[in-house]
Amino acid sequence: MQEDFRLIVDLVSVLAVAACGGLVAALLRQPVLLGYLIGGIIIGPAGLGLIKELIQVETLAQFGVAFLLFALGVEFSFNELKKVQGIALGGGLAQITLTILATVLLCGVTGAWGTLPAKGVFLGGILSLSSTAVVLKCLMERNETETPHGKVMLGILVVQDLALGFMLAVLPALHQPGEAIGIAVLTALLRICLFAAGAVAAGIWLIPPLLRLLARTESRELFLLGVVALCLGIALLTEHLGLSIEMGAFVAGLMISEVEYADQTLTYVEPLRDIFASLFFASIGMLIDPVFLWNNLELILGLVALVFIGKFLIITPLVKLFRYPLKTALIVGFGLAQIGEFSFVLASEGQALGLVSRQIYLLILGTTAVTLVITPFVLRLIPIVFNWVESIPWLKPYLSDEGKPLAVSDELPIKEHIVVCGYGRVGRNLVKLLQQHDLPVVVIDQSESIIQQLREAKVPYVYGNCVSFHVLETAGVSNAKGMAIALPDPMSTRLCLKRALELLPELNVVVRATHDKSIEVLYQLGAREVVQPEFEASLEMATYILTDVGFSPMVVQKDMQEIRNRHYLDLRPERTATEVSRDVRQLSQDMNSRWYPLPTNSPLVGMTLEEADMRYLTGVSLMAICRASGEEIDYPDASTNLEEGDRLLVVGSDDELAALAEFALGKASVPGEHSACQWVTISADCSFVGKTLANLDIPHQYGVQVQAMRRDGKFIRLPDHSMNLQARDQVLLCGSLPSLYQVEQLLAPGAQVPLSIPVVKAGEAEALKEFLPSDILRD
Repeated sequence: MQEDFRLIVDLVSVLAVAACGGLVAALLRQPVLLGYLIGGIIIGPAGLGLIKELIQVETLAQFGVAFLLFALGVEFSFNELKKVQGIALGGGLAQITLTILATVLLCGVTGAWGTLPAKGVFLGGILSLSSTAVVLKCLMERNETETPHGKVMLGILVVQDLALGFMLAVLPALHQPGEAIGIAVLTALLRICLFAAGAVAAGIWLIPPLLRLLARTESRELFLLGVVALCLGIALLTEHLGLSIEMGAFVAGLMISEVEYADQTLTYVEPLRDIFASLFFASIGMLIDPVFLWNNLELILGLVALVFIGKFLIITPLVKLFRYPLKTALIVGFGLAQIGEFSFVLASEGQALGLVSRQIYLLILGTTAVTLVITPFVLRLIPIVFNWVESIPWLKPYLSDEGKPLAVSDELPIKEHIVVCGYGRVGRNLVKLLQQHDLPVVVIDQSESIIQQLREAKVPYVYGNCVSFHVLETAGVSNAKGMAIALPDPMSTRLCLKRALELLPELNVVVRATHDKSIEVLYQLGAREVVQPEFEASLEMATYILTDVGFSPMVVQKDMQEIRNRHYLDLRPERTATEVSRDVRQLSQDMNSRWYPLPTNSPLVGMTLEEADMRYLTGVSLMAICRASGEEIDYPDASTNLEEGDRLLVVGSDDELAALAEFALGKASVPGEHSACQWVTISADCSFVGKTLANLDIPHQYGVQVQAMRRDGKFIRLPDHSMNLQARDQVLLCGSLPSLYQVEQLLAPGAQVPLSIPVVKAGEAEALKEFLPSDILRD
């Protein structure tokens, strides 16, 4: 077969097997990256040996890494890099240095490579690099690139990628005398500084005019061709300077990120990135020798464990040292604990220079490959592990609340304010509009740069993680008029919503949904309104067009509002019942969920969900109902009846789930035709503060039962009568409406009866006039 045609056959074979492997992995609900790797193993030299031109395929695969880092640079602009510059530069460089020092020390103690420290430095450099390609791919699949842990991981990975060029420049001098190493270090630093200066100059004076010229042609082909040539040209320049192609591609992306055509560039390059990235992962699979892995399985598994534990113990304390929450530090520690794909480059150079033998090279290769394969599973298991840890009482405080606020502005609104979680583009615009209407606002964010912006703008803020009860309480959620959640992380959004409603069950919360799968989940968790930006853009554009062509503005607005009331179902793609059920389980799995069988003869049987009001009374959220017949109702609405034999998929803390069990068994009061349940917040001027529930004796005096209490975010079911009442405690009272109003006035003088009290029937109104103000009674 002709050599040119052989390369085409090899390339087609790699792409085909990558597509098949990715498809099988997706059908098995595994990361598609795993399918690419296994596909490469099958057709590689150690597998079926179908690939003959391995070097050429690896060369093409480098395009995948180049485009991957180029796209990362376009998305991860200088402004984004500044937000995590402390942990990226300080933490990234410290992590590399500590990893190298620890490796040198370990090699010296064990005598693994004799007395030559250069070999320890070389191995430490390999171990210090994590996988940008694998971690970035996993973060993108889970929509977590904009989360705090996602930004920290990408910031550290960027520094590691930049350090690769420095390592490659210094590598040839490692077996030379100390003077040669010093000269190599200075030369590498000089090259990097010159390249950085040139990149900044080009990014200011050369790149913007060039992109504007390409865009002016209005030719998609020319624009794409120019961008690709620019990316690869800069990448080849860095390779010529002795740095790395990957570093050049990333810097090229950063240069374009500050131009107005960045989004257009990313849209055009993404398909190329995905195709060549799959080629890259398949080429990594070709390097893996399953026979060698099997023959050295125990040694390689031991090295994998050593690498994971060692890097985790180095990275996690460093992230925590930069004042990030413990959970963020743990996620970053687990996420970066593998060896990166660029270590293959270092290992190959080290073998060529005689720093390692063929046996050591294969061990490094095998260990790296195994860490890359298991990383997607580790990142997927992290939320499940955290849920399990948070179910252990003595460990829960370390993870569930993630600490107290790091800083609070001098003057926070006390009550009747709006709490805004997240100060990105959406949150910033929202705060601006609220302030234009003279509404008091408190912003919660955990980015130091964002907090500095809030200080300068004189916007009241709480610096901390908005999923923390302490942070939410500090922001005054218990006394807030409303709340808006505009977070990029779906998991944090769900937790923030649930915990805010635990502090104030009747709080009016509007939430931004990052993707359409989250819409129904957020409604089930208690959001009053869920906004999906892409759908809202479609509605606003349709409103403008329909009005402009002559339709009545009132009719158009009514139609658009009906679409919103139907939760955008008219715009969402049709999905099968199986797909919806799978999403319900997957989204519930990230929180504390379980299937609860409804007891026989439960007082809840026959009641609608609106009548039972389980979330309000017990704190749990109902996600799905499985009937005795096998029928499953996902995201049941308020009119759904509970039936005997139902199994309920519920989300909540262990205390809330225990409360549901008592509620369903009839051990706790269930609202009836003439009774209701109400959460009441103890005011600071209440005369019963400091006294016990027994001192109140409200069951005998008023016929009202204290069903539950919330204190410091903790749900207490059927509190002991010896408990002292404290200001801002929340107590759940159940009884007749007149008695409820009397007790509420005792515990919270001047409080208005909230909207959660059931509608009063006309025949009952006369009996209540003696107790309730006329403006509270409703027809």
